[in-house]
Amino acid sequence: MGFIALFGVAVLNGLVLVAYILKLRQDGLPPAQAAHRAAHVRLRPVLTTALVASLGFIPMAFSTGAGAEVQKPLATVVIGGLMTSTLLTLLVLPTVYTWFDRGRPTDTPAD
Repeated sequence: MGFIALFGVAVLNGLVLVAYILKLRQDGLPPAQAAHRAAHVRLRPVLTTALVASLGFIPMAFSTGAGAEVQKPLATVVIGGLMTSTLLTLLVLPTVYTWFDRGRPTDTPAD
């Protein structure tokens, strides 16, 4: 269950960022500038999504009751995965997008 939440949040954050990059590209920005601005503007939604999901796993990470020996490692891995995926989304995804979008011409806005 935790890994499904992790993958869901990671994919959602990536889609939020790429959708905004594509909108900025349609507005006429070059790839590097669109990726940088999208990462800056969408910083708060991406961080909020990951933080809320991570906060949901904190009780599981600090549990001491029955079954805690299974819950603790799972919660720790999911929280670490959420933090790692958030950093990758904000730092690596814009860079990779810029590499792959370099050959395409800038879309001009429809008048």
